[in-house]
Amino acid sequence: MNISLKPEHEQFIQAQIASGKFANADEVIDLAFKLLEKLDNEYIQWLEQTRQKVEVGLAQIERGEVIDGEVVIDRLREKLRKAREAQE
Repeated sequence: MNISLKPEHEQFIQAQIASGKFANADEVIDLAFKLLEKLDNEYIQWLEQTRQKVEVGLAQIERGEVIDGEVVIDRLREKLRKAREAQE
């Protein structure tokens, strides 16, 4: 497989090699793919966790276990107010 890189990507790879972190372009690209794979796996995990949370939330709604929207907004405003006070 032949891949054409944008000039800025080539410059980045050369800079990584020049920094001494990598011996050659293959090492840079190998790490880039490992990081991409890790990112993809983390996204898949996040997506599954989010789907599970939505299912739990929908089940709670069906059982009538809900909080009035105004109460939620008031609680969030109070948390925000406290966070601002803590920063001062």
